[in-house]
Amino acid sequence: MLDVASKAFFQTLSYSRTLKTLASRYGMSGSQAFARRFIAGETIDDAIAAVRQIQSQGLLSTLDYLGESVTTLAEADTATREYLHLIEAVDRAGVERNLSLKLTQLGLDVDRAMCLDNLRKILKAAEQCGFFVRIDMESSAYTTATLEIFETVWKLGHRSVGVVLQSCLHRTEKDVERVNALGARIRLVKGAYREPKTVAYQLKSEVDVAYVRMAKRLLAGGAYPAIATHDEDILNEVRRFTAERAISQDAYEFQLLYGIRRDLQNQLRSDGYRVRIYVPFGREWFPYFMRRLGERPANVAFVVGSILKERTLDSRL
Repeated sequence: MLDVASKAFFQTLSYSRTLKTLASRYGMSGSQAFARRFIAGETIDDAIAAVRQIQSQGLLSTLDYLGESVTTLAEADTATREYLHLIEAVDRAGVERNLSLKLTQLGLDVDRAMCLDNLRKILKAAEQCGFFVRIDMESSAYTTATLEIFETVWKLGHRSVGVVLQSCLHRTEKDVERVNALGARIRLVKGAYREPKTVAYQLKSEVDVAYVRMAKRLLAGGAYPAIATHDEDILNEVRRFTAERAISQDAYEFQLLYGIRRDLQNQLRSDGYRVRIYVPFGREWFPYFMRRLGERPANVAFVVGSILKERTLDSRL
């Protein structure tokens, strides 16, 4: 995890409309191709091709059509229709049926009732085709609303849906118990957002200790938990814990990010573990990409410089 100042820097970049516009304009060609290390592409066809390759390696996958913090109902409707189109395309392609999505992409900031309606449209279509849908967790400002909406759809009978919880937040241990009580599936992550000390641990060591504690709670009594981290110390502790408790490798899975630590992905698979790759795609890739670069600070100057260089060259044509 980066220190607070570095995390703030990358998050600020992720919110830059200028950089986001330039990135979307030039796409993932030319010098922007570096982004393809972390993003499967911009189209559904790109995403399905990536899933096919992942499946050929004996790995699982979840698709995330990138986009967040929409500001109009029209944008939320467009995102919803894109997810419905994605479900149809994946169903036709015959590849694995697993999706991840963000509620701000479906209009949470605009109209909560409409966001819920959009989510139910997606869940209904997904269930008809045998999909599992994971609701991603965003910054702490959305934690309460995300869990309330998740509980609402669960109580309405949607069962092929899970949620993400972040070990960096002080509240998460109680949220683990809350979701476990429903019998719902949790993906546990550390958390990629800058958060104030009033709501989140600020030291990596604190986040890691909380992660291990909650991971063990999920492994001992959760519903098919997803342990989502690239931290090898934590992964080794999870492996030791499950071996000591004789917890079957089929009772949980590891989740890792597309393009990051492919050696680790393959090693875990070779050791008999279920490994799912989080596969992001779409034109709105820039905010996600900035958060991923937060894990590799040396690359940020290269990426931002490449975008600005393309803009300069374009202005001379």
